[in-house]
Formats: sequence, structure tokens, C-alpha cells
Amino acid sequence: MTQILRARRLLTEEGWLDDRQLRIEDGVITAIEPVPAGVAPRDAELLCPAYIDMHVHGGAGVDVMDDAPDALDKLAMHKAREGVAGWLPTTVTAPLKTIHHALERIAQRCYSGGPGAQVLGSYLEGPYFTPQNKGAHPPELFRDLNLAELDELIAISRHTLRVVALAPEKPGALQAIRHLKQQDVRVMLGHSAASWEQTRAAFDAGADGLVHCYNGMTGLHHREPGMVGAGLTDPRAWLELIADGHHVHPAAMKLCCCCAKDRVVLITDAMQAAGMPDGGYTLCGEKVEMRGGIVRTAAGGLAGSTLSVDAAVRNMVELTGIAPEEAIHMASLHPARLLGIDRQLGSLSTGKRANIIALDSGLHLQQIWIQGQALPL
Repeated sequence: MTQILRARRLLTEEGWLDDRQLRIEDGVITAIEPVPAGVAPRDAELLCPAYIDMHVHGGAGVDVMDDAPDALDKLAMHKAREGVAGWLPTTVTAPLKTIHHALERIAQRCYSGGPGAQVLGSYLEGPYFTPQNKGAHPPELFRDLNLAELDELIAISRHTLRVVALAPEKPGALQAIRHLKQQDVRVMLGHSAASWEQTRAAFDAGADGLVHCYNGMTGLHHREPGMVGAGLTDPRAWLELIADGHHVHPAAMKLCCCCAKDRVVLITDAMQAAGMPDGGYTLCGEKVEMRGGIVRTAAGGLAGSTLSVDAAVRNMVELTGIAPEEAIHMASLHPARLLGIDRQLGSLSTGKRANIIALDSGLHLQQIWIQGQALPL
């Protein structure tokens, strides 16, 4: 059955098109056409590609590490309500067997499908970090890099492991990066005290970018550019960014746009408190506290975020002054390109999946379609 969605403006990779309609068949976009003369009703002010959140730990009171059978379903529905049609459930540093169980659950959900945003695979954040910029990760559970262990993680994930995060100064890191890339796994660098030179060497070995740029890494100094300096200046590096105005100052967000506008990937790094009231929660097995939407450890450090992707897009426009289409691409096309899935997802184009969002002029979500199917918000 053919489905038609019409909008006053429609966003493609090349920019906005006025008065266009999408033709959809079997969950795939088959044509982008001018709205016929005399057809007045519109389905949306703006039709845009649905978002992809490639780095998310939880939300709606649920954690990716929870072993409850419906945990990922609840999270998938929570993500869909912020305009996300595809996401990577992201693990945290934990005992290896606990990580194994989480990867198994994610793989099962990835293959079986279910309600809400589609699980595109898993993202391993930890345990291959160093303690200097550990964030909320427990350093006593950090592990050395071992190729056989990485292969076991890939096998347990049934080859749905899409991203591995690691600290590039760890022994064997460059060999591990090359090995993971041969297995078609993306490698992001973070929770690390690496120098500019060590970070550049990791990019030379094939690393793809920085985990939540600025957070959990050596900062930018004019005599020691650090990991941030390496990421900002290396055209090969994708930069994850938590655009909530708390994790990264708006001026530092703007610096990312000045240096790397086409390489910024908006993420939430959201944890179980996202979408929930202030109070006590847990992350990496430790108690954390949310006040005013900001989550902190007992020591006062930031512990994940409560950000939604649609809010991140609006924040980028408001706080950095970039155009709306640029911010939307950072949450759709860019993560698709980073993950190597941009032939199927990430933009509105013929032949791609009909993962679409309707936005009003203020970039607030009005509706989402996943593979052509409208979801109740």
C-alpha cells in the first residue's frame, strides 16, 4: 500500500525543499515529489529524518544493564518519543560476565525487533579505560586489552557490537584498534589521559573519533592540545557531543561547530533518570543523585545525562547559532555515516527506510514514523 506524507518544508541531505511529499511503500521511501497543485492539507510543517542516538545508557527509570525482559522495549519506546528511530544501547564498565549478559540481551532485541525505536546494535563503553578521567566508571573493574577477549565480546553479541570505546594509551591499544576495525567495529576514544600524540596515533591506526568530546579526556591547552585538540583538528575524527549546556559550555559547543561542524554527532549519554523526576538513581552500580535534571556522583562529578535528542538539536541551534538543518544532520545523517549505515538510514532519500519525524517551526516533535508506521507519542 502506498502512503503519502506532505510538508511545507522537507529536509534532504542537500537542504530544504518547499512543498514536497514523500511516497512510501513497504516502509521505504520510493519518491520525493512536489505537492500537486490544489492539494491543501499538510501532514507537517517540517518533515525530517528521524534521529539516531548512538550512545545511550537508559531512561524512563530503565538501565541498559537491567536484566528485566522488557527493559529494552521500555527504553525503545522512550527514545521514539524524542524522535529517535534507531539507537545503540550502551553498556558501562561492569564485571565481564555482566557485560556478556547485556550484549546477549541487546543482540536478541536487535534480531527479534520490537516496539519503538529500532535497536541497531550495541556500544561497549568500558571496561578498557584508564583511571585519570574515569567519570562514573569504577576503575577497579578496568581491564587490559586482549584480542581474544574482544573476539569473545563480538561473538557473544552475535556480531551486533557496533562500537567499542577505549583509552588509546593503554598497552596494546593500537593493535586492538586495528583488530576491531578489521571486524567492522567502530572505535571511539575516551575516559583517558592520552596526549595529543597518543590520540593522533590512534586515529592513524583507524580509530573513528572521541567519546563525548571534552568529557572524560585531556582538555585543550595551547601547549598541550590533548585529546580534545586532536579531535578538533583531525578531519578523520567524529566528535560525540552532549549538547545539554551542562556537560559542555556553549562556547565549547560552538568551537566544535567552528572546527568540525560536519563531524559532530549529537548523543544523549542518557541514563535511567532521563524523563524521570529528581531523586536517587544508580549508574555503574553506584548511587547518584539528580537535582534540577543534572545527575551527579557522591563526589560531585557528572554521571551521565538526562538529555533527549530533540532537546539537543534545539540547544545546538539556540546556543551555537547554527542552522536548524545542520543540527538535525548532527543527530541523523552524521551518526548514520559514522556507523556506516547511511545507505539505509540518516536522511530522507529514495530507497532509504521511511524513518521520519514531523517537527513544528520550533523543532519540537509532532510525530514519528518508523519504517513508515506512525507511533503514538
